[in-house]
Amino acid sequence: MSPSPSLQISDDATSTSKDRLRLWLRLLTVSRTIETQLRDNLRSEFETTLPRFDVLAALDRHSDGLKMSEISVVLRVSNGNITGIIDRLVDDGHVERQAVPGDRRASRVCLTAAGRTYFQYLALAHEQWLNNLLSGVSGDEASHMGEQLKTLLDHISISK
Repeated sequence: MSPSPSLQISDDATSTSKDRLRLWLRLLTVSRTIETQLRDNLRSEFETTLPRFDVLAALDRHSDGLKMSEISVVLRVSNGNITGIIDRLVDDGHVERQAVPGDRRASRVCLTAAGRTYFQYLALAHEQWLNNLLSGVSGDEASHMGEQLKTLLDHISISK
């Protein structure tokens, strides 16, 4: 089956299109490589997971806590994924569930004092790991790349 005319790329744009494709593949490779290293570090040094770290980070940013559904929205995952993570964090004493006044079915999840201390320790290690992984990039380069990626994300968000 041949592509429809609307799916064909002009000869002029082929080089640019291929460069953009290679850029996407490099971004994906870099992202997956860093994520794999972070997962490995969290598992080996703290016996925890990246999803647990992400939940703790979300709760750290929201000092009043979040409803389970809000955690799902913030992390862009399903409620089912969050429930098991929260259960384990409660068992570990890092978070607590609080009743939501006027809504018997909902609960608000908050960091405990121990959870806040634990997350601060994790966050410091996380920052150090990223600093080491990205040590081949100068501060100016990191700032410039960050701005370029923000511009790209803004463009993609507008294009939806």
